[in-house]
Amino acid sequence: MFKETYNIIGVMSGTSLDGIDLAHIYFTIHDGKWQFKIHESETIPYPITWLNKLKVAVDFSEEELTQLNKNYTTYLATVIRSFIDRHAISELDAVCSHGHTILHQPQNSFTLQIGNLPLLGELLCEKIVCDFRVQDVQLGGQGAPLVPIGDRILFSDYTFCLNLGGFSNVSFEDNNQRIAFDISAVNTVLNFYANQLGLEYDDKGKISKSGKINLDLLSELNELDYYKKPFPKSLGFEFVKEIVLPLIDNYNIAIENKMHTFIEHIALQTAWALPQKQGQLLITGGGAYNDFLIERIQYHLSQLQVIIPERKILEYKEALIFALLGVLKLRSEINVLSSVTGAKMDHSSGTILN
Repeated sequence: MFKETYNIIGVMSGTSLDGIDLAHIYFTIHDGKWQFKIHESETIPYPITWLNKLKVAVDFSEEELTQLNKNYTTYLATVIRSFIDRHAISELDAVCSHGHTILHQPQNSFTLQIGNLPLLGELLCEKIVCDFRVQDVQLGGQGAPLVPIGDRILFSDYTFCLNLGGFSNVSFEDNNQRIAFDISAVNTVLNFYANQLGLEYDDKGKISKSGKINLDLLSELNELDYYKKPFPKSLGFEFVKEIVLPLIDNYNIAIENKMHTFIEHIALQTAWALPQKQGQLLITGGGAYNDFLIERIQYHLSQLQVIIPERKILEYKEALIFALLGVLKLRSEINVLSSVTGAKMDHSSGTILN
């Protein structure tokens, strides 16, 4: 018999490099229905040294990546241990950690999330569930997005679940299948240009809003091949580095104009990605704090009710869902949907480190 309650820490580091999200969560299951409560939660910002490494790691050699993985695993263990000690958390069933994505090339049957080495379990002396994406890629899937099964289990009241992080992704039910895919880059691009202005990010989208749309750039962005592909499909930082940023930088226009144009691009792609324009749209992730972006999404989806949840769900939904994926793995239950990733079959993904 499986347990009915689970005491879990979920850990997530997203491509927007905001920091490491940690959430202490109690899960309960009764009559097949999951409930959750998020207790302590924190985002630990990256020190500048780690920020600089992670920004350029996509270009590292194999040897450099191996060393980076070891060093990051050690650093991640320190962050998690500090969180556990600071909040006096005990009797954990598991720490469920996504790690940090450095390379994501499902077309080459390859994805790399650092911080998932056995060393993590050795340093923490806790059961670890991690490395959720690799098996899916080996089964012919995109390895992403993985959150949609959590959307189905925990947030089924909403018509659409939209996450605005380093990239945006959406999930929804269609003919009793969960459909999900990455829509576009978001904070990976917006933060890049905010950094050029000496800022970590564009607070509430004020800088973007002060600019003007460049219609030629907007048209070129909307014509990118990725948007014409059918789902399942997913994006990695390579897409931003090799395609999006060079395209934008072909235009000799003010940074504010680049950002304003890209906000409109995100909003349009979001509207075009949804198969119906009515119902409830749950928006989470750091991009939900960008008032200008939300304003433009709402403008293009005027018949949808946009819902931004309370702070813990808004900021820690991905950590919450990777915690759930870990629990499902402990129970040997399906935690990745082939309808979402394109894998050969639904499966129970992840590695358990005792």
